[in-house]
Amino acid sequence: MTERLPKRQHTVKVRTDAGAAFSDLVVRVFRLDGLLTAAGDALAEPTGQTTARWRVLAAIEREAMSVSAVAHAWSLARQSVQRVADLLEEEGLVAYEDNPAHRRAKLMRLTPKGRAALRRIQAAQRAWANDLGAAVGEDELRTASRTLERVIERLER
Repeated sequence: MTERLPKRQHTVKVRTDAGAAFSDLVVRVFRLDGLLTAAGDALAEPTGQTTARWRVLAAIEREAMSVSAVAHAWSLARQSVQRVADLLEEEGLVAYEDNPAHRRAKLMRLTPKGRAALRRIQAAQRAWANDLGAAVGEDELRTASRTLERVIERLER
């Protein structure tokens, strides 16, 4: 007696309507990520920065943080944040300082040059966000934001 294995297409389950809706959202978020990175690069370019550098500068705007804390805050790999942080430090935009909570993990803080660059980027971003926000509409954006926050919360569990 020979048992037959089911054909592959019969073992794959079909997405539910909710699963298909989530998959559609993921595709749009990936596309949005690319568009936001390109827009961020354009906003940061006049200061000689990129979206990746802007993220690091913004993360330490209010307080000094370790590279791993910045990586965690942005859900990024620590190594990628370390590369960006080292470049920012070479350019005098951030400085490393001793971390009283950890002997080896230095804290990054903004230098006056870094704070000035961040302020210029933020000013450009405010005008851009105001225009785009007005075009899409506050209510729709707040609804989308709440939905994305719920997805983030589920993924973080």
